[in-house]
Amino acid sequence: MEKQYKSKIRLRMSSQDAHYGGNLVDGAKMLAYFGDVATELLIQWDGDEGLFRSYDNVDFLAPVYAGDYIEVEGEITKIGNSSRKMKFVAKKVIVPRPDISDSACDVLDQPIVVCEGTGTCIVPKEKQRK
Repeated sequence: MEKQYKSKIRLRMSSQDAHYGGNLVDGAKMLAYFGDVATELLIQWDGDEGLFRSYDNVDFLAPVYAGDYIEVEGEITKIGNSSRKMKFVAKKVIVPRPDISDSACDVLDQPIVVCEGTGTCIVPKEKQRK
């Protein structure tokens, strides 16, 4: 497999993801997805899951609700000896339309950026296989 600098996942927020009133999803859920994308990138790059060391910056930019489809993208921006700097973005791409019916949804013409972040992951030299 060729080494990858980018990864993407798409998921639907469920009612179990809603943490606050009005079916609002906790922002920490986006950080968990950033971690999932980072893990995939490290596996593709190094052949090891590595560890998330730190976030440099996280901005929560729009609310996420149960029923929303979220697309999460990550990219390796800098390669060190054992560190991998990454940037992440989570976008809302589909929204439910309960005003029409209980199963109606719309694909958004323009995705809404709900969260952005940057961080550093580590893969110790002895665990790097690629």
